[in-house]
Amino acid sequence: MIDAYAPLGSWYFPTIAFLFGSCIGSFLNVCVSRWPANLSVVKPRSRCPHCGHEITWYENIPLVSWLALRAKCSGCKAPISAVYPLLELTVGLIWVACVLQFGPTFTAIRVAVLASVLLGIMITDATDYVIPDGFTVFGFFFALVAAAVGTMLGETLPFATLYDSIMGACVGAGAIAIVGWLGELALKKEAMGFGDVTLMAMVGAYLGPGRTLLTIFIGAFLGAVGFLAIVYPIAWLRARKSGTEFAPPLVPFGVFLAPAAMIALLWGSRMMNWYAHDMLGL
Repeated sequence: MIDAYAPLGSWYFPTIAFLFGSCIGSFLNVCVSRWPANLSVVKPRSRCPHCGHEITWYENIPLVSWLALRAKCSGCKAPISAVYPLLELTVGLIWVACVLQFGPTFTAIRVAVLASVLLGIMITDATDYVIPDGFTVFGFFFALVAAAVGTMLGETLPFATLYDSIMGACVGAGAIAIVGWLGELALKKEAMGFGDVTLMAMVGAYLGPGRTLLTIFIGAFLGAVGFLAIVYPIAWLRARKSGTEFAPPLVPFGVFLAPAAMIALLWGSRMMNWYAHDMLGL
């Protein structure tokens, strides 16, 4: 099927993917800034936070507008953060990578959508300790619909079938809820927010039961390494520098579950086969 598009040139679909992905990245900028504050992403239109200047459509073209405006508001000339074009560029490159890996297929779209949603979740959980329902609810229903469409198109791997998608959502939500409950018993305080439960329900709808459990394991490993190697030392140094009493920092688990889900999606089957065959000899 992919050979049928050869006359269009090898650059055509990656270019389209980058343009579309950068637009998704632009919308993601709106989501990560508004959803944690329980604001609508539809209205009002975006404005400069300094002078209130309403951003026009030609000032909102991904990457191009930031460069054309020289990273300054056209109204008050206040600097525009490089975070906005960086996110647009990142998501654009993610979509290109998916097309290069899977070709111009529905599978490429499914992987790119999941990666984009997980990136948004990582940002909001890292900055606001919030996993907005807007991400997880959309991702969950998209996963179910995509499972049905993928089956009709004959494009299932590396995703779960519709039945496994439903089972995976139940396993993901249930397993992470149990982990949170055990953590609460051990720490005598809330160990995990409900956003992690909805996140794993969404991930389960994409991956099915087996790789969903693998996601939790990988996420826990990444979280432990990240906490001990980065989060804890930085918090300790800050407390020592400021002369305040040290308190163990909160760890946004979604920051680690998100990349764990992508690892499980792309390499999970091989990891489980390696463990079962080479380690357990099954």
